[in-house]
This record gives sequence, C-alpha cells and structure tokens, in this order.
Amino acid sequence: MKTASAVVPGGESTLPSKATSKFKRPDMLHIYTLLVMAFLLLPISAMVLFGFNNTRGRFNLQWQGFTLRWYRDVFAIGQLTGALKVSLFISVLVMLTATIMGTLMAVAIQRYRFFGKGIINAVLVMNISSSSVVIGSSLLSLFVAANVALGQFTIFAAQVMFSIPYAVITIRARLAVLDPVTEEAAADLGATPLKTFFTITLPQLAPGIFGAALLTFALSIDDYVITSFVSGTTLTFPLWVYGSTREGTPPQVNVIGTLIFMIGLLVAIGSGVVRERRNRRRLAVLSAN
Repeated sequence: MKTASAVVPGGESTLPSKATSKFKRPDMLHIYTLLVMAFLLLPISAMVLFGFNNTRGRFNLQWQGFTLRWYRDVFAIGQLTGALKVSLFISVLVMLTATIMGTLMAVAIQRYRFFGKGIINAVLVMNISSSSVVIGSSLLSLFVAANVALGQFTIFAAQVMFSIPYAVITIRARLAVLDPVTEEAAADLGATPLKTFFTITLPQLAPGIFGAALLTFALSIDDYVITSFVSGTTLTFPLWVYGSTREGTPPQVNVIGTLIFMIGLLVAIGSGVVRERRNRRRLAVLSAN
C-alpha cells in the first residue's frame, strides 16, 4: 500500500524520504541524546568515583587508589554529620509542609473561581522566576525587621516559601488531566465535598503529590543560596560543603552525595515499577471486560 506525499509547486515532496526519516535522523538524535546524558552524568560519575579514592589528605582531587574505608567512616566527621542531620530534618519538614499546602492551593486554583486567583498565579510564577539572591536578601531583611532570630526556623520558613510554587505546579499538572466525572458522581450519591476529596480526588492525585514531595525535598536539601542568607550560625549540608572547599573537601562528602543519589534513584525506579504494574493491571481488567 502506497502512502501519499505532499508536493510543492516546484515538484519536490515536502515530506522526508523513507531513508532519511528512518535511518539518518534517528541516528543523529540518538547520538545527541547520548552526548547530553554523558554530559549530565559526568559530575555524578566523578562524585561516585572519588568516594572510593584512597586519598591521604582532604584534597580529594587525584586518584590515589581504591578503598572502601570512607564508606566505613562516613560519619567520622562530627560537624559534617551534624550538618547532614539538620538538612535532613529541615528537608522532611519542608517536604511535608510544602506538599500539603501546595496540594490545597492547587485544588483551589484549578477547580474554583475566586477573587485574586490571577494575582496568586502571577505570584507563583514570579517566585520561581525571581533570582535566589534577591529572594534570600529580601527574606533576610524581613526576618531582621521582624526581629526573628536566624536559625533552623528561618531556614524552614524560607525553604517552604520557595518550594510551594513547585509543588502547586506539579500537582496542578496532575489535576489538569483528571476527569471530574467521578467527583460529580460521588456528589450525586450524597458524598460531602470533604469525603469526595479524601476518597476520590486525593487517591487520583497521589502520583502528582508524590512527585511534588520528592521535588520539594530535593530543592530543600540542595539549597545553598537562599539558606546562606537566613541560616545565621546554623550549618546545613550544602553550607558545610561550601565552607570545606577552602581547606579541601573530605571524601565523606562524595560518599554522602553518592548515598543520597542512590536513594533517589531507587525511589524513582521503585515508583516506575509500581506505575508499570498498575498500568498492566488496569489493561488486564479492561481486556477482561
């Protein structure tokens, strides 16, 4: 069966030839994709590699042999361990707070009309597009003017502030593809709005909420610029790592970074497996019907 091709007045086809579309373009795209992936994985690979470097000092810049002792002594530096604990504690709180607030805001913005909705959307976009240095200095001025002591609370408040817009956008993207028919059916059957939300809307939003939680956690534990303005004397993991570069970054930093990366990778793989199984189960049910 022959396929039709469009022809311009000059007599040339506007569609690419079969050989071009099937062989040349995909090959170039594959090479380009592999090069970009290699570029993205290069710093991660260096981090993982130097976590096994048998360095004799804090300057972990030259390969001096393979060793596993840094994984055994990963918590040997007390100040680094303390900074990591502070970061994990704040990041978990930020993740929970920003995700809950972002979920409620996303539902309100996506499903309801109210006065000031356009302003809220504009503020969310401005928060994401604004410079981190400007936000950090503004928050510092706000906390100093309000006579709020700089420390873990101000770090938490600042990180929740810049994490909420990302949570809202992520969850709104999930809300946009949901069919409201099930919610309307629940309302027709007598369910209250609150019961409909917890039994119908929230389960359907679970993938978006999970993605927003992971994103806000990553933004929180990784933030340096804004946190440096509002931390006071409190040290988080990024702040400690930046300060250690003056004397030489210890190998434990690479080990901790590798562990955080591996945990995130396992979570991503696990969520993908669960999603794939759920899709297969859904297809099996549909085919059975």
